[in-house]
Amino acid sequence: MPDIPRTSVDRKARLKIPAQQIGKQDPNVRVLNWSEVYLPLDIATAKVEAERCIQCPAAPCQVACPVGNDIPRALWQLEHDDPGGAAAVFHETSNMPDMCGRLCPQERLCEGHCVVGKNAKPVRIGRLEAFVADWQRHHAPACSGRAAPTGRRVAVVGAGPAGLVVAEELAKRGHGITVFDTWPAPGGVLRYGIPNFKLEKRVLDEKLAELRRLPITFVGETYVGIGGRKTVDGLLAEGYDAVFLGQGASVGNPLRIEGSELAGIVQATEFLSRGNLRADELPEAMRVPLQAGRRIVIIGGGDTSMDCARTSVRLGAREVTLVYRRTEREMVGREEERQHAREERVRFEFLASPVRFLGTASGRVRAVVLERMELGPPDEGGRRRPQPVAGSEFTIEADSVVLAIGYGVDEQVAASATGVLMDRYGVVLVDRVTGATDRPGVFAGGDSINGADLVVTAIRDGRIAAAAMEAYLAALPAPLG
Repeated sequence: MPDIPRTSVDRKARLKIPAQQIGKQDPNVRVLNWSEVYLPLDIATAKVEAERCIQCPAAPCQVACPVGNDIPRALWQLEHDDPGGAAAVFHETSNMPDMCGRLCPQERLCEGHCVVGKNAKPVRIGRLEAFVADWQRHHAPACSGRAAPTGRRVAVVGAGPAGLVVAEELAKRGHGITVFDTWPAPGGVLRYGIPNFKLEKRVLDEKLAELRRLPITFVGETYVGIGGRKTVDGLLAEGYDAVFLGQGASVGNPLRIEGSELAGIVQATEFLSRGNLRADELPEAMRVPLQAGRRIVIIGGGDTSMDCARTSVRLGAREVTLVYRRTEREMVGREEERQHAREERVRFEFLASPVRFLGTASGRVRAVVLERMELGPPDEGGRRRPQPVAGSEFTIEADSVVLAIGYGVDEQVAASATGVLMDRYGVVLVDRVTGATDRPGVFAGGDSINGADLVVTAIRDGRIAAAAMEAYLAALPAPLG
């Protein structure tokens, strides 16, 4: 790359560069396939978009990034025709830039703090991050750089983002890593919760192939926790020197109203998994083909609910209705996802909440009874609390209902580790600087310590815990033999 000082940029000239068009599949075409909505960028477009970065010294985009990506330096590399160098910059602070570039809510993180975005469209940092990471993976894969074996063994519970990061970081340092997961295949939410039209599984599978070469051992269909095949205490008794808890927030919140036991009412994770994956990637109990029907109702207002709605369209549903008890202003998910859902003809029913489900004589859901809501005073989170409007009930017919109303942490995992503390929601309590629990040798991160959160925060926590675990392992007495 040319030795050009970044302080030499003409910021006024850069601000005049128009935002580049990022191609997407036509909605009428993409609803008929499972490919990613965004089309691949070409290098010329990517370089021009990168040049829109004004290289401001304060770099608020970097400050807003949970893993602290040096975005200006990465985009400087890209605009000077070095996509591999740009990818290397992202890899300095992130293990999964190809996935973060696709999945992060950039509009409230890096792009939301982009100085260019004050008077124009912000630089499309997420798409550029994904582009350079894809380019590197296909043209110049990074060398793993594994250290000599240390003789230490680490067990990772959960093969989602946090667990994969810990496994990668510690395997590179020479430790023997085994990752246990309840699902048959590794990936966690990246495989079983994110639809293909947002993250094609090839991206994850290529990452997993890289991890297996380190090597990392993956053991599927193995629940670690109270009542499971293994426990955390048991892993330590087997001779593992340390354990990382990355089970995430995988327990779907129930909706306890009349009729909730009816067939055809499913949790979001099961719906997304059965709708997006091959049968051999699913637990045996989920391998029966999904018969969702023509009219599908989604309950919820986050990104998972959008994923379910857009999956419903691709499964052939003719009427897809998303029900949310507040207004769109209060929705916590991405505006982009709502836009995509609307383009795909998903109908939104705001200020409505289910009160009961109606079933057929055979015990399958046939309709949802809703009531209108109005917004009252703010709740403890600052959003106005929805309150029912008397006498406002109405009915929507439904062949299937998908519950996407949030997730909780599976407390039975941490409960199988003597001395590990949790709060009343099952969230594991840790030292936030190190990820260490109160049990020596047991660490945790990601949704296990945050509740349901972002992929990028799980990556951040995994890197924090891995560094602390490396220090913990280094301080142990030398292994015998």
